[in-house]
Amino acid sequence: MNKIFTLSLLIFPLFSCFAQSGSVKGKISANGEPLPYASIGIIGTQLGGTSSDIGLFEIKNVPPGTYELGASSVGFQNLKIPVTISAGATVTLNITLSETTSKLNEVVVTGVTRATEVKRSPIPIATISKKEIDININSNIIDAIVKGVPGVSATSTGPNISKPFIRGLGYNRVLNMYDGVRQEGQQWGDEHGTEVDQYGIEKAEVVKGPASLTYGSDALAGVINMIPAVPKGVDGVPKGDLLLDYQSNNGLFASSLGTSYSKNGWRYSVRGSQKRAHDYRNKIDGYVYGSGFREYNLSGTVRVDKSWGFSQLSTTYYNNQQEIPDGSRDSLSRKFTYPIFDDARDDIKNRPIVPESRLKSYQIDDLHQSIKHYRFYSHNQYIIGEGNINATLGFQQSNRREFLSPVNTGQAALFLVLNTVNYDFRYNLPAWNAFETSVGVNGMYQENKNKDALNFPIPDYNLFDVGAFIFTKKNFGKVDISGGIRYDTRKLAWNDFFTSTNSSNLGRRVEAATPGAYNQFAEFSHRYHGISGSIGGTYSLSERVLVKANFARGYRSPNINEVGANGLDPGAHIRYQGNRDFVPEFNFQKDISFLGYLKNMDVSLELFDNRITNYIFQARETNEQGQPVLDSEGNLFYKYQQSKAQLYGGEATVNLHPEVIKWLTFNNSISYVKGLNKNDKLIEQYGDAARYLPFILPLQVRSEVRATLRKTLGSFTGLYARAELNAYSKQENIYAVDNTEKPSKAYNLINVGFGSNIKQSSGRTLAQLFFQVNNVFDKAYQSHLNRLRYFEYYQHSPNGRLGIYNMGRNMSVKVIIPF
Repeated sequence: MNKIFTLSLLIFPLFSCFAQSGSVKGKISANGEPLPYASIGIIGTQLGGTSSDIGLFEIKNVPPGTYELGASSVGFQNLKIPVTISAGATVTLNITLSETTSKLNEVVVTGVTRATEVKRSPIPIATISKKEIDININSNIIDAIVKGVPGVSATSTGPNISKPFIRGLGYNRVLNMYDGVRQEGQQWGDEHGTEVDQYGIEKAEVVKGPASLTYGSDALAGVINMIPAVPKGVDGVPKGDLLLDYQSNNGLFASSLGTSYSKNGWRYSVRGSQKRAHDYRNKIDGYVYGSGFREYNLSGTVRVDKSWGFSQLSTTYYNNQQEIPDGSRDSLSRKFTYPIFDDARDDIKNRPIVPESRLKSYQIDDLHQSIKHYRFYSHNQYIIGEGNINATLGFQQSNRREFLSPVNTGQAALFLVLNTVNYDFRYNLPAWNAFETSVGVNGMYQENKNKDALNFPIPDYNLFDVGAFIFTKKNFGKVDISGGIRYDTRKLAWNDFFTSTNSSNLGRRVEAATPGAYNQFAEFSHRYHGISGSIGGTYSLSERVLVKANFARGYRSPNINEVGANGLDPGAHIRYQGNRDFVPEFNFQKDISFLGYLKNMDVSLELFDNRITNYIFQARETNEQGQPVLDSEGNLFYKYQQSKAQLYGGEATVNLHPEVIKWLTFNNSISYVKGLNKNDKLIEQYGDAARYLPFILPLQVRSEVRATLRKTLGSFTGLYARAELNAYSKQENIYAVDNTEKPSKAYNLINVGFGSNIKQSSGRTLAQLFFQVNNVFDKAYQSHLNRLRYFEYYQHSPNGRLGIYNMGRNMSVKVIIPF
């Protein structure tokens, strides 16, 4: 009896405490509509949550007292509200958030060691949200980022293969990341895209400039970090969304289904996506044979958040069957032809014409790539006092096959399997004298294997990469300073690799003692080293106007193709020749930026100057008559070169959102890069033909006018209409030695679209609708970075057009249904 009495004395104060607690509840709205899944919480406590799909929220068990209530949502101004909680009482609030275009207060995680507001980072960082991604027609995630971030472009090989360029630099100089883990999938290849589900991305963060300090090699030009989407909901209630997308030009049909569930600090999410398309078309080429594709994606995550930190385990699966354009045509009709033999009987000038039914078929052609990418990774954070330890471990496998035989359809022309282990450990120290310092080590181990194939563009190799860094930042009132230093080392090695040909002249791997064996890749081992660093600061002229400056040294060791290539990359129709004597690239980039987010407009000006030593680029090989050297199958020969280079230019934006016309926005941007080849010997020999760097996009202007209805029209809310102009000037500043590159003409593209939310009377969203038309006037054009414009077997054409053109008019209907 005494024990029961004692226990009751212990329990009674606990119940008494809860009984004396109060609560706060209410509704969060924006633009006169309920705002779902906004964050709401008592500042300085762990109390809080998320608004429901009709904007309702409730925070229980709040001890009596006076607090600040914080409310926030992406795309809206953060709001702090003083609130007094009395014992046993409930406070009811109606909270309204104001829409904002300012991204100064947006928090980013890319290019920094801990989450940082954009305005406090001197490094140029741009973001693009899911809303911006959804509003455009996109065939892949890189195209979506290109449309949303000035200064980012992409080289393409058809609609579903785009490789990002940042301020004129691409391939291994741009580090692609998925959820903070570097993407590894033979990215040196021209026709190798990014193995990421475009419908599963919530946000992309882009670092425009050297980011070697935190990531090491391959971040010489910058970083693109694609952050996965998780359907948002309240605790204990499953949430999800279904996306359907149709595009008229190539008959693309896509769908994506995602769902999530969270309870007591645990969160589970899963997503599956698929898309398929037949050949695309334009008014010059008609349907472009070999441009169809079929893609499947799966991803899943389990995460737990507790007082000690968090732990996350994630996996992704990517499967893409991508047709390979050949470019062969009938010389008179200019209709595409296809091979029926794979030996000496295959006469490119006498192939049969591709039937119409085959061009519109969703069945993948015999000539195609098969890319499978598997990824497993874990993010972990452990809080230790006022500091924390972050650990990331990941494994990924890229399984790439290319099939080019119309006869032996099951025999791969190329078969590469790349295994990569990623690791990243960093310690964020407790603040000391207002200095926030981080130290860390990261890198990767890689193993590449050639499997049963006919061509071997690169050897089997092993790579080990490790780097250590220290980074610190400090606030001095209106000034934020940050910087650090890093040291990297990478070992690249492979053994002798012997090949031979059989009686049908087909390649095969053989032992060294085999008669006729050729040592295609002689033994190699080398260690590369590099020191990189960064120092910069931001000065806040006011809360909304600031100036940034940053100086960074980047480092990149040569990739496997640049050092070891000695064979045909069948999908690119190119025979590459690497150079074992290459040394690492280093660059020194100076950035200065002015940003102003004013009452009626947002303005920005970002300027850069980038000096590169040991710049690696590829050039065609030619014969004595100056004509490109071709093999018997029409494949070009390219050899890598190394020299000094300089790139400079910048981006400017002026976005108008007048207070007196709240329904109207007028967004404008301009991007310019000039790339100069600093190889004096080459310029002396070839003159202006060698003066410029290859793959530099010309001056680009993008303007968008958007009108948004600020009130409900029946069941439709957020109704908008938009028109967009993309203008590209001609590009004559090219690397023209040996006809490596050819100039491109100026062109303008007009896009239009509209969309809306459909809601129930309760305010719950039933669906989001997006309708878009790209290239409204069906303009025939060739982007300067379109690789298909070089796919041509003839010197002259009856219609005066050479190479393959970009996509013509394309209409898209996209529906997102939350549940």
